[in-house]
Amino acid sequence: MIVLHVCMPGNSSGCASSVSSTSAVHQSHDSRRASISLSHTHIATMTSLAGVLCGLLLAAVAGAAAAAETEAQSSYIVHVLNAHAPRPPHPRLLASAYASFLRDNIPESISRPAPRLFYSYEHAATGFAARLTASQAAHLASHGSVVAVTPDKVVRAQTTLTPSFLHLSASSALLQESSGATDVVIGVIDSGIYPKDRASFAADPSLPPPPSKFRGGCVSGASFNASAYCNNKLVGAKFFYKGHEARACSFRLGLKFRAKKRTGPKIDWTEESKSPLDMNGHGTHAASTAAGSAVADAGFYNYAKGKAVGMAPGARIAAYKALWGKRATEGATSDILKAIDEAIADRVDVISLSIGGSQLEFYQDDIALGAFRAVRKGIVVSAAAGNDGPGENTAVNIAPWFLTVAASTINRRFPASVVLANGETLTGTSLYAGKPLSATMIPLVYGGDVGSNICEDGKLNTSLVAGKIVLCDPGQKGWAAEGEAVKLAGGAGAIVHTTQDYGEYAWTIPHILPAAEVSFATFEKIKKYISTGTYPVATIKFHGTVVGSNPSSPRMASFSSRGPNSLALLILKPDVTAPGVDILAAWTGENSPSGLDSDKRRVQFNIKSGTSMSCPHVSGIAALLRQARPDWSPAAIKSALMTTAYNVDNAGDIIKDISTGEASTPFVRGAGHVDPNRAADPGLVYDVGADDYITILCDLGYTPEQIALFTTKEDPPVDCSTHTSYAADYLNYPAFSVVFTSPDDKDTQSRVVRNVGRNVRASYSASVDSPAGVRIKVKPRRLRFSATQQERQYQITFAAQGEKRMPGKYSFGSIVWSDGEHNVTSPIAIIWLGGQVAAM
Repeated sequence: MIVLHVCMPGNSSGCASSVSSTSAVHQSHDSRRASISLSHTHIATMTSLAGVLCGLLLAAVAGAAAAAETEAQSSYIVHVLNAHAPRPPHPRLLASAYASFLRDNIPESISRPAPRLFYSYEHAATGFAARLTASQAAHLASHGSVVAVTPDKVVRAQTTLTPSFLHLSASSALLQESSGATDVVIGVIDSGIYPKDRASFAADPSLPPPPSKFRGGCVSGASFNASAYCNNKLVGAKFFYKGHEARACSFRLGLKFRAKKRTGPKIDWTEESKSPLDMNGHGTHAASTAAGSAVADAGFYNYAKGKAVGMAPGARIAAYKALWGKRATEGATSDILKAIDEAIADRVDVISLSIGGSQLEFYQDDIALGAFRAVRKGIVVSAAAGNDGPGENTAVNIAPWFLTVAASTINRRFPASVVLANGETLTGTSLYAGKPLSATMIPLVYGGDVGSNICEDGKLNTSLVAGKIVLCDPGQKGWAAEGEAVKLAGGAGAIVHTTQDYGEYAWTIPHILPAAEVSFATFEKIKKYISTGTYPVATIKFHGTVVGSNPSSPRMASFSSRGPNSLALLILKPDVTAPGVDILAAWTGENSPSGLDSDKRRVQFNIKSGTSMSCPHVSGIAALLRQARPDWSPAAIKSALMTTAYNVDNAGDIIKDISTGEASTPFVRGAGHVDPNRAADPGLVYDVGADDYITILCDLGYTPEQIALFTTKEDPPVDCSTHTSYAADYLNYPAFSVVFTSPDDKDTQSRVVRNVGRNVRASYSASVDSPAGVRIKVKPRRLRFSATQQERQYQITFAAQGEKRMPGKYSFGSIVWSDGEHNVTSPIAIIWLGGQVAAM
């Protein structure tokens, strides 16, 4: 798929076109680059027509191939210069205008197969998405009106107790002051929504009418009756599938002509619903976490019983389905970009993106481009940091305009014990809800000794497995599938485990047979017991829901992706952490809780883990802040969440990282764990405008045509020579990340804070917790505000203290501005690239 970006007026000089790929390397960085581094009969007919059209395309290509070798098409996003973008009298004519552009600008010699446009973009980007051959894409990229042509890419998806854990009760200050965010619309871009018989999304007579500024609505589709399902709670429901469908059609063409690259699987529309209906569960879970209405006596069977309610219970939900797949949810960037485009046009207030981004340069990342346009419109964009931890440099959605969210635990567990005959009782976790095993121990075997160490379906020896508990290594199909394989082979139970780098963390799985998940260390003990015992036997006990202070909470989830920022070292990521482990929220009626075909259970609520779960928590909190503080920008809202976050657990220690058992760092937890009520009154905020972000792009060494992707027709020409050459030092970010390349290095950064507290004459004093090996000087040490002077600037100088005092790869600290009532805290991260420390 191609997205066409158009350059802005005045930017055409030097706005050279280019085709960029996911492997493209940015080669124009300056010397500081390392540091900055969218009637049922009608729908059914359309679905049928889509298949016919794809079939016709196959036939047409086959006919052409008989005469000559046909070049396969792929999907691209074409970004067009703003000055050259069509300006039709009605937005509905934009697609026709871009289709004419395609016809007029593809030479006859490369015009077959004919290009096919399937999206036009007006708000999240300037351009369109189309099916093109590589030759057609390259030709468009050389056109003077085109900024860039990027291949369509694939991204994947990444609460009874959490409101209490976050101190969001009916009497809490923020909920009362914001009225639950009744005037706010949260756009959830995900796998859709399942409103059928779901109280989380039911019409609420206590809510006032939806905000008049909202321009969105609901679209009917297969199995989705918009007039029946949408109401004053669910105010928007749309779906975007053309990029996903184009990939599937491309795959079929690839099979027929033996293309070298297959871009996607065939779509089974009996498994999918070409409508906003959520067939997977992921989007429903996210939407109810952010803004679900209160539901009494919710739970997953007998687990996590209680009242389920979203963070912003009064906020309205607009669901934009752009992720597809009942088993493994994924989406095309062209679909996600169109969803962002539509959300901007609909005038949502918050966009929630529980979607795995990329570590491409920002100008190559179409989701980051769309998010930038949204933020410029005053929309907060909350995004998942990713589930690729615990390794370094794994965080995604790391552009500075994202509110990037990591995942951590709450004070609730679902323990299960593996009891061995040697007297050991080993703790794991489980959501098994069926008939438990007997207290009488039964034989225990290792999968590797009975046909398959990963307990692969069809490979376990039934005669050796029947009636036994099987210990399994991690496989590619997931832990629930391993338990399924054991059950199909006649096994009585299963024990599965996480990998060694996850430390003590174990995923909590809704198994279909008695099974527990354990840590790698616990697995090793069980495996040793099996190998040394003459007749190993065991049983598994399930303990339901346990709420308490042991272990400490919050703790950082091992899977949560981490910094440093792989593209801009001076921008600390992630920004904050929020509850993302074992979160109860609404679930689809179209998929089982385990995701297994053999699992015929259907539930109202499910328990899931991931940054996909932490992200909507913050999206909901941002919605509360948006209503309580309507004059705050997205950057100010992010600042309030970061500077009021806490870093100490309920045991009084620094929040721990489960993967190591040690204290976490700002590269893991960001500025800390969100504290919604404190965020409503942060005292001071660090604000950032669009021009400041453009300056960062200049400092990253981006070319005029690359920067033109971020601008709009209202912007003046961007001349990087007029922007500060050390932008990241002066980006008004509420955190500090410093790169030292030598033992005696020094760096000075400036920040501007705005007083948003009740006392207009407040006076703040600075206190510093200096990172190891660094001397810090703050100037001035006191900030005095007045009725006429509500902004103050300060400088902070970081000086390395010599080679002998270099602590290692990283060191961390903080700066706190306090007026006696507010403590405005910013984390400090030092990255040592020189001296005795190996370069990263």
